[in-house]
Amino acid sequence: MASRLVVLVSGTGTLLQTLIDACADAEFGAEVVAVGSDRPDIPALERAERASIPTFVHPLAKGADRIAWDRELTALVDRYNPDLVVSAGFMKLVGTDFLARFGGRMINTHPALLPSFPGMHGPRDALAYGVKVTGATVFLVDEGVDSGTILAQAAVEVRADDTVDSLHERIKVAERRLLLQTVRDWETVRAGLTRH
Repeated sequence: MASRLVVLVSGTGTLLQTLIDACADAEFGAEVVAVGSDRPDIPALERAERASIPTFVHPLAKGADRIAWDRELTALVDRYNPDLVVSAGFMKLVGTDFLARFGGRMINTHPALLPSFPGMHGPRDALAYGVKVTGATVFLVDEGVDSGTILAQAAVEVRADDTVDSLHERIKVAERRLLLQTVRDWETVRAGLTRH
């Protein structure tokens, strides 16, 4: 039985597209059952609509009640009964209600080798620090910023002529590969987590 995925997005949706393409193969063992966003009119939602995947938009207005927003997001995602929630460039932190419902089965990717360089600017920070190797991480979402249990990592060499953009592009290749591997093997990954 295919794992049911709800994918949360905020931008162009390249990670989402990677998942949609992989799920077209029944042997991959997963299905994107819904795509949610905090922003309307973004390319990621168009990608979902082209693939006939249901979408929903749940913006967080400036000054709005974050607890209520989180509770409503939890209900929206819960409608689709996901086995796994994938944050694919989703630029909002989920809260207590969401983690109470989906904690232990929400994953995110990050363009650095966590715990190094958490936050919004992993590639930039890696270049500024002068490291020779950075990479990509897939991790379980928790209440912190990029602080959850690490599930998979891949190293990416930092080249002498790298810019933030060139480095980030190579990291994205590793990120997509790790995400697919983690989703494909989710039941095995989850079983391993429950043993610890």
